[in-house]
Amino acid sequence: MQRYVLICRHAETYDPYPLQPDFERELTPEGIRKANETGKWVREKYLKLDAIVASPARRSSATAQIIANRLYFDQDKITYDPEIYNPREAQLLQSLSHLPDSVTKVLIVSHNPALTQMVRNLVNSNLGYLEPGQVIVVSIDLEHWQDIYITSGTIAADSFSQAM
Repeated sequence: MQRYVLICRHAETYDPYPLQPDFERELTPEGIRKANETGKWVREKYLKLDAIVASPARRSSATAQIIANRLYFDQDKITYDPEIYNPREAQLLQSLSHLPDSVTKVLIVSHNPALTQMVRNLVNSNLGYLEPGQVIVVSIDLEHWQDIYITSGTIAADSFSQAM
């Protein structure tokens, strides 16, 4: 079954102020604008998603909520997984592996460097780091999400590339 993983780095944030927890960093006005633009791009390319999984960090959850609004996706159905806040690649894959098999299109919103590493490994290519608000869509032929550890896919689209 063809599945699509939309891999999104959270949008631009303010630099932390002294003693501010990293978890609490907020989106800048440019980050909010970019998240809206990204949501519009996702809606134009994919119409709707079956699931959104996001880091609960303020910057990731805000990015996910803005994109969800652009897709008319119920914000109450966003899954916030604390394991994908500043994760390793294995934690991102584990989060995806727990998706129900009925999901064919999922957006995951989290943090570098693990997001970029996951894309690189899923498509067997040494791509540059994901930019804030960027989405890379990986198309994978996958019967069950639990098999995501042992498969690879291809890049179906990139929100920063006009050519795809």
